[in-house]
Amino acid sequence: MNYNELGIQAIQEENYEKAAELFNKAIEENPEESIGFINFGNLLASMNENERAERFFQKAITLDEKAATAFYSLANLYYNTERFEEAAKLYEKAITNGIEGPDAYFMLGKSFQKIDQTKLALPYLQRAYELDETQDIQIKLTYGIALASLEMFDVAEPIFKEILELDPENADAHYNMGVLYAVSTSDTESALKHLKAAFTIQPNYDQARYVYDMISLRN
Repeated sequence: MNYNELGIQAIQEENYEKAAELFNKAIEENPEESIGFINFGNLLASMNENERAERFFQKAITLDEKAATAFYSLANLYYNTERFEEAAKLYEKAITNGIEGPDAYFMLGKSFQKIDQTKLALPYLQRAYELDETQDIQIKLTYGIALASLEMFDVAEPIFKEILELDPENADAHYNMGVLYAVSTSDTESALKHLKAAFTIQPNYDQARYVYDMISLRN
């Protein structure tokens, strides 16, 4: 194994000091390759050394302007420090440069949501949903909530049903299904059933209880 592979192995063994030494050797051995800088940056980010991590990711991008994983890692750093607009631009670059899988699309969508741009978020959340092969509940839930917030209830409903088939005890899916029935149908019984399920599963789900009580009083 090379130094980068050994460094990743050291991280898996939670030997972070050794990992840092190995990634440093990888950089010394191949100073014109981006991968060592990316790996060292990811290590630093995991230790909340964000300023140093940012410099390593930027160096990786300087060395390879098509390094999709460098853009993705820097985007994650910005997202985690609430720099959502910058994160969105970098997730887009990661996608443009060929990063695979649903995660970058999902995080790009979430970045747009964080800056109140749900319409912009929707196609990326949809793409994450389409690419997801692991039945990721969070991807489905975020996509469903975005659809419902844009009043696309007929598309959102089967998404929430899909979640509840996979995880019948998912309080968030029950809550959102309850709200969907309450605002888009006359099926008060189903709305109350799902809202009650939400706060039964999760007793501190105050919003579900509040909406349940409001509907009950109205009827």
